Amino acid sequence: MSAVAQVIDVNAAAETEQELTDGFHLVIDALKLNGIETIYGVPGIPITDLGRMAQAEGIRVVSFRHEQNAGNAAAIAGFLTKKPGICLTVSAPGFLNGLTALANATTNCFPMILISGSSEREIVDLQQGDYEEMDQLAIAKPLCKAAFRVLHAADIGIGVARAIRAAVSGRPGGVYLDLPAKLFSQVMDADAGAKSLVKVIDAAPEQIPSKAALDRALDVLKSAKKPLIILGKGAAYAQADEEIRSFIETTGIPFLPMSMAKGLLPDTHPQSAGAARSTVLKDSDVVLLIGARLNWLLSHGKGKTWGEAPKKFIQIDIEPKEMDSNVEIVAPLVGDIGSVVAALNAGVSSGWQAPPATWIDEIKARKEVNIGKMSQRLLKNSTPMDFHSALGALKQVIKERPDAILVNEGANTLDLARGVIDMYEPRKRLDVGTWGVMGIGMGYAIGAAVETGKPVLAVEGDSAFGFSGMEVETICRYELPVTIVIFNNNGIYRGTDIDPTGRDPGTTVFVKDSRYDKMMEAFGGVGYHVTTPDELKRAVDEAMDSGKPALINAVIDPAAGSESGNIGSLNPQSIVKKK
Repeated sequence: MSAVAQVIDVNAAAETEQELTDGFHLVIDALKLNGIETIYGVPGIPITDLGRMAQAEGIRVVSFRHEQNAGNAAAIAGFLTKKPGICLTVSAPGFLNGLTALANATTNCFPMILISGSSEREIVDLQQGDYEEMDQLAIAKPLCKAAFRVLHAADIGIGVARAIRAAVSGRPGGVYLDLPAKLFSQVMDADAGAKSLVKVIDAAPEQIPSKAALDRALDVLKSAKKPLIILGKGAAYAQADEEIRSFIETTGIPFLPMSMAKGLLPDTHPQSAGAARSTVLKDSDVVLLIGARLNWLLSHGKGKTWGEAPKKFIQIDIEPKEMDSNVEIVAPLVGDIGSVVAALNAGVSSGWQAPPATWIDEIKARKEVNIGKMSQRLLKNSTPMDFHSALGALKQVIKERPDAILVNEGANTLDLARGVIDMYEPRKRLDVGTWGVMGIGMGYAIGAAVETGKPVLAVEGDSAFGFSGMEVETICRYELPVTIVIFNNNGIYRGTDIDPTGRDPGTTVFVKDSRYDKMMEAFGGVGYHVTTPDELKRAVDEAMDSGKPALINAVIDPAAGSESGNIGSLNPQSIVKKK
């Protein structure tokens, strides 16, 4: 063969190679085509190279120390952006770790996709003992909104598209996408591969109720003598901030925000009824729910929380099955919140009668009493601190930094912060949500920092922090602007329990006077140890001004705190004494 012929053969081979693609590239191309910019995960078999290649292709890949925390980051990314957050895990145990976050995302209606590598189908189905063998698709299905498996490279585009549409359409939620190991190395023609990709169009289309439904809701609202609007995290997710504000201010109706809806309108807004929660729930006669569900967080819409006065409920929700879930909904409005509230605004644009002054005055009087009582507790400057005095310092921090994102979890730390710390802007408070789970803290903090670039203040109970605390290394590794405050009272609820036998520590007690700040310093972050509210305020300000990873160990009285916080009634107590 001549030299010229050899060159031609080499060039032809190179050209042929350039015209091929494989499963690795198709997954990455499908995600990029649909605007996915970040992946959260933990590398390992069989997805290590997928993460490396995604990073090389410009996708930001944030690697965690545990898949559950990566999943929580992806879930909160979905809440903040309205695009599905992506969590990438290894097979079997890694998949199961991520599945907890996926189930939590589904319960909270956050769009998220868990992508996991898996063992080979022919071995799994015959139960022949493959590496990390598990039928992951079957396990995931009951715990998420949808689950799909892709077996052929040509179907990757449609598989990713189906997962994205399922995650964000209707009521958002978690989706599982199973990618067996052999899929990644499958090779196909590059041009055919490009044509197989699918760009999702109008994944979450507007949905507007009928005129009759809107008129019915407005008529019920007009009949109210003591109306109330309850804002849920669905209202925050909708990003219909101006429409919601316009409706509330035009009607003059008092509003009560659930925890992750705080800041849609400032908690200091004159119509806010947050400081009179018990009064408005008990005495209201017509309640409009916007993106809120009548679940356990609202006592299922019945019982002593809601008082003796008969209630009429109007509910806005994208999911028809949510209506009448606990009590009768006299005026259901099935649709997306932005469209429904815009339609309601059109109906109240002129001549709307404000609520009776007696109702407004009743709420105002109760707010003044409750705020007065609370202010005295917040100003206490004791050593060691109690929860209220410590939260008083953090309340001022958020007032001065309304653009910062507050992540909050714990028992007493969560319950009390929810009522003490005012929020001023939407989607700035992120907490445990519908399930009330512990362990979301560091994942949410990382996801929020990555997605928004805003400073994050994570206020953690010492118990809650333990579920995800190793991710302080991740925070330091990526140099994220996250400041963590740990309310350290030496235990779960309190640090004073004992083992009656004298053998072990009490079941709720941790190592006395632990120095969590040293843990942050071990990874190059800044640690602080504080014992007074003034020290706490100075430390948080210094840390947040620096924009660097920091952890503040805030010493709380070990005797402070109540059993299970505000939901202690859900923790059964034995009344039988052993003879």
